[in-house]
Amino acid sequence: MHLTALILTLGLLWPVGPPPPEILRGWQPPPGPYAAGHRGVDLAAPPGTPVLAPIAGTVTFAGPVGGRGVLTLTLPNSGAPPLRTTFTPVTPLVEPGTRVPAGTPIARVAPGTHCPESCLHWGLLRGDQYLNPLLLTARAPSRLLPMGTPS
Repeated sequence: MHLTALILTLGLLWPVGPPPPEILRGWQPPPGPYAAGHRGVDLAAPPGTPVLAPIAGTVTFAGPVGGRGVLTLTLPNSGAPPLRTTFTPVTPLVEPGTRVPAGTPIARVAPGTHCPESCLHWGLLRGDQYLNPLLLTARAPSRLLPMGTPS
């Protein structure tokens, strides 16, 4: 299934909120696999904020990576390889192998040094390819107008 069609059928939630959180830093894909970039988005969230499963899935990793807590949620029926969404810095609330419905608290935002202010870094991958996790959010469709047309 094409990613856009998948997302339109899923009706996903934000991992923190409501309301939708402020985006402190957006997705900036690197020009190459080892180049600098920002492979996710940073969402404003104070320490202790519940992190919710934005969609039903299976927790496939919950533990430390490089001194920070990380949780990975693998999305069923999302193609091959399946989509995985990641969250850091967090304190996981569930064990790997746990299947969770959308909206389930899966972690809490942990204090960290990823952002100048407290945040949740949210990533999305298919295999080893990073994608923009904002593709998973329900947003109003864009509308193009002819030049010179008042909006």
